[in-house]
Amino acid sequence: MYFNKIALIGFLGSDAEARTTKNGASYTVLSLATKRSWKNDQGNYESRTYWHRAVAWGKLATFAATLKKGAHVQLVGELRTREYEKEYGNKKKFTVKQRVCEVALDSILKLDRAERQEEPAPAIEPTDDLA
Repeated sequence: MYFNKIALIGFLGSDAEARTTKNGASYTVLSLATKRSWKNDQGNYESRTYWHRAVAWGKLATFAATLKKGAHVQLVGELRTREYEKEYGNKKKFTVKQRVCEVALDSILKLDRAERQEEPAPAIEPTDDLA
C-alpha cells in the first residue's frame, strides 16, 4: 500500500499566478509560507519560515487564481517531484537539469476570518421544563 498526501496551513506570499501550458491547459501556481517556532538552548524562541510551491489544475485552478497575497489557506494535495532542463550562459551555453518538488492540489480551503461565515447558533425550543 502507498500513500502520498500532504496538508499545509499558512499564508500566501504572493498573488496566485494563473498560467497556461503549451497545450492550452490552465493551471495556477501558489506560493505558501508556513512557520515553525521552537525554544533554543538559551531559552529564547526562534522561528523559521518554509516556502512551498503548490499547483492547481482545472476547475480548482480557476478558484485558486482568485487568491491574493496574505490569504490564510489550507492546501491539501499530493507531493510531486518533476525535472526540467534549463539553459544558462550567454556565449558558452550549457544545460542543467533542475528538480522541483511541489504540491499537486486536491483542495483549497480559505481560512480568513473575515470571509468565513459563522453558522448561527441553534434555536432553543421551549420545553415544559423551561416554561
